[in-house]
Amino acid sequence: MAKYANIIIDISHEKLDKTFQYRIPPEMKDEITEGMQVIVPFGNRTIRGYVIELTDKAEFDTAKLKDIKAVDNNAMQIESQFIALAAWMRKNYGGTMNQALKTVIPIKEKAKEKKSRLVRLVLPFNEAASLLEELKRKHRTARARLLEALLEETVLSYDVITKKLHITADVIKAMMQQGVITVEEVRTYRNPVRTQEMGAYTLTLNAMQQKVVDAVIENARTEKKPCLIHGVTGSGKTEVYMELIAEAAGRGKQSIVLIPEIALTYQTVMRFYHRFGDRVSIMNSKLSPGERSDQFERAKKGEIDVMIGPRSALFTPFSNLGYIIIDEEHEGTYKSETIPRYHARETAIERARMSGATVILGSATPSIESFYHAKKGDYLLLSMDKRVKEKPLPQCEIVDLREELKARNFSILSRSLHKKIEQRLLRKEQVMLFINRRGMAGFVSCRACGHVMKCPHCDVSLHAHNNGKLICHYCGYEQNHVKICPNCGSKYISGFKAGTQKIEELVKKEFPKARILRMDFDTTRSKDSYEKILSAFANQEADILIGTQMIVKGHDFPNVTLVGVLAADMSLYIHDYHSAERTFQLLTQAAGRAGRGSEPGEVVIQTYTPEHYSIEAAKEQDYRMFYEQEIRYRDLLNYPPVWNLLVILISSREEENATKAAEQIEKKIAQMQLKTVAVIGPTEPAVAKINDIYRKVLYLKCGNYDTLVEIKDSLEQYLEKEPFGNGIGIQFDFNPVHGF
Repeated sequence: MAKYANIIIDISHEKLDKTFQYRIPPEMKDEITEGMQVIVPFGNRTIRGYVIELTDKAEFDTAKLKDIKAVDNNAMQIESQFIALAAWMRKNYGGTMNQALKTVIPIKEKAKEKKSRLVRLVLPFNEAASLLEELKRKHRTARARLLEALLEETVLSYDVITKKLHITADVIKAMMQQGVITVEEVRTYRNPVRTQEMGAYTLTLNAMQQKVVDAVIENARTEKKPCLIHGVTGSGKTEVYMELIAEAAGRGKQSIVLIPEIALTYQTVMRFYHRFGDRVSIMNSKLSPGERSDQFERAKKGEIDVMIGPRSALFTPFSNLGYIIIDEEHEGTYKSETIPRYHARETAIERARMSGATVILGSATPSIESFYHAKKGDYLLLSMDKRVKEKPLPQCEIVDLREELKARNFSILSRSLHKKIEQRLLRKEQVMLFINRRGMAGFVSCRACGHVMKCPHCDVSLHAHNNGKLICHYCGYEQNHVKICPNCGSKYISGFKAGTQKIEELVKKEFPKARILRMDFDTTRSKDSYEKILSAFANQEADILIGTQMIVKGHDFPNVTLVGVLAADMSLYIHDYHSAERTFQLLTQAAGRAGRGSEPGEVVIQTYTPEHYSIEAAKEQDYRMFYEQEIRYRDLLNYPPVWNLLVILISSREEENATKAAEQIEKKIAQMQLKTVAVIGPTEPAVAKINDIYRKVLYLKCGNYDTLVEIKDSLEQYLEKEPFGNGIGIQFDFNPVHGF
C-alpha cells in the first residue's frame, strides 16, 4: 500500500498547480483513495484537502512530513468525484494529474459577481395609496410616478426606475430616508440563453419513441448499461431525450446533453427551452468568462436541470446526475486533441458509474466502436428505424464526376444538381450545399514541375486565401501569394480552390437572384455568429446555405428539400483508418437534412468513386450494410474496436533527438516481451514537422486495452527515472480518432 499522499489543500482553481505531501498513518492505509477529501494540518491550523495521488516515493525529508488527521466524511461529493475522475483520466489517457484536473474543472477562476439593485416598497398598501394622493396634490411628480409604479409592482429594478421612469438618484434617496422604499443589492446571474418566452409544449410521443423511452427508464432502474439509440435522421431522437430529461427532473435529478459543435447549440437549446424554460442552460467556448462561471454556480446550487454544450459540458458540477446524453455520438469532436486525450464517451460512462447515472448515446450513424459494443451486449441497443409521421427518407442520386468531365462540364455543380437547384428556387424551397473544406482553402502547386508551396516550419502545404496570402493552418505562418514558381520559374502556379468561399462566388454567378448564406470557420468567428446565420436560414431569409461539416449535423430546417454534396470523396483520401466511416457518416448526415418538412427531399452526391462501399451504403441510407463491410476491414487489419491502438508521439526541435528517443522507447517496449502486442515503428506521422518541431510515432496494437494502459504506466515510470531531458515531448493517445 502507498505510504504518502499528494494533496491539494485548496480546490480554488488558481491553486491547482500546487500540491503538498503528507504521510498516510498505518490505520488509514486501506481507507485512503484518490479523490477522497481529508483533514490535514496546515501551518498552525487544520484544513480540508483532496487526495490527488498515492505514492511510495517521498518528495521531501520524511521527518518533516506530517500525518493526515482524518477522512472528511462530510465532503462535497461532487468535488471529490471530479478529483477521482481526473485520476481515472490520468490513468487511462496519460498526462499529468494537473492536466487532468484542469480538464475536469474547466472554470479556471471565479469571475467577478454581477450585482443588481432592487427598489422595494415597504409602506403598507393603504399608507402608500394615501401618500400617492398627497404627492399628486403637492405636484411632486417624480415621487408620485415612482410610487405609482411600485403600487402596481412592489419590487422594481433600479435601472428600470432610473432609465425608463426617469427618476433621479436624489428622489430615490429622499424616499428611502422617508421610509417609503428600500434599495437592496442582490447577485444576478448572467444568462447566455437569450430568449424570454417559454413556448407551449404539446408533443405526444409515437409508439416507437415511447418504446425507447420505457426501455431506457427500465435500464436506468436496473442494469444502468449505456444505451445506444440508433435512430434514422428525422426519427425524433431529441423528443426522446426531452422525455427522459423530464422523467429524471421529476425524480429531482439533472441531465447533461452533449452536442458535437457550438453550431448546434442555438437550435437545440431553443427546443429544450420551450419545454423546460429557465431550468436549461448552455456551456461553450463562445461564452464570456462571467457567463461560464455563473452557469457553473447555478448548476452547483441546483438552479438548473439541463446543461447543453460540447465536450466540456460533461464536467458540469451537478450533484444529482440522472442522465448524460451524447447526441451525434459518432462525431470526432468528442475526442480531445489536447492532453489528456480523453474521449467524452468513455469519460461519460466513468462519470455515470461514479454518480449512479445512465449514459445515452444517440446517432443515425453510430461510431463503429459504439455499435460494436452494442452488438457485444456491453451497451443496450435501441432502434428507431422510421421518421416521425412516417415521412420517407430522401431520394438519393449519385453523380459520377468523371462522366461530367467527359461531357465537358467543368463546373463544381453537376448538370443534375444545377437543374434541381433551379427547380427549388422556383418553388421557394431551400437548398443546402455541403463541402468538407473551408474558405478559399486549397494547396498551391506548379502545373509545370509539380512543386507544392509548403510551410518552412511544418511539413504541410500552404493554403491560398482571398487576401492574397498563403497561410499555414498549423502554425499560422503566412507569406504573399507567388506568381512565379520558385522551383522552375514557371508562371503556371496557382491554387486548387474548392472551398466554401469559392463555391459561394460560383453559385452567386450561376443564380444571381438567389439569397445565399455561407457557414464555415471563417464566417463564425464572432460571438453569436452561429445563431445569426442559422436563425436567418430557419426564418427563410436565404434560399441556399453553403457550408462545411457544421451545416450537416443535427439541424432541422423543414423547408430544405434538396441537399447537394459537392465533393464526397475528399474525406476518403485521408490517411486514417476512419476515412470510410467518416465519409459514410458525413454523407448520411448530409442526406438527413433533406425532406424533414411536408415536402419530400432529394440528395445529390457528387463523387469520383461511386463504387466505394461507403458511398453505396450512404446512397441507400443503410447503416448495417456499411457496418458489416467496415468491421470486416477493421478485423482483418487489427484496428479498433476489434483491437485497441496506443499511439506514442515523440517530438523535439532536433530531428536526431526525436529519432533517438523513439528508438529508445521502442527498445524499452521490446524488453517487456509482450507477445500479444504488435509494435509498428518508430516512423514518421502524416505530418512529420509542425512549427519547426519534428515528430516520430510508435503504434502499438493489442486486443486488451488494459495491457496498453500497463505499457503506458511502465513507460511513464521509466521516463520519470531516466528522463530524456528538456526539449523532448512524449504524448500518449489511445484509439485516436484523427491520427497523428
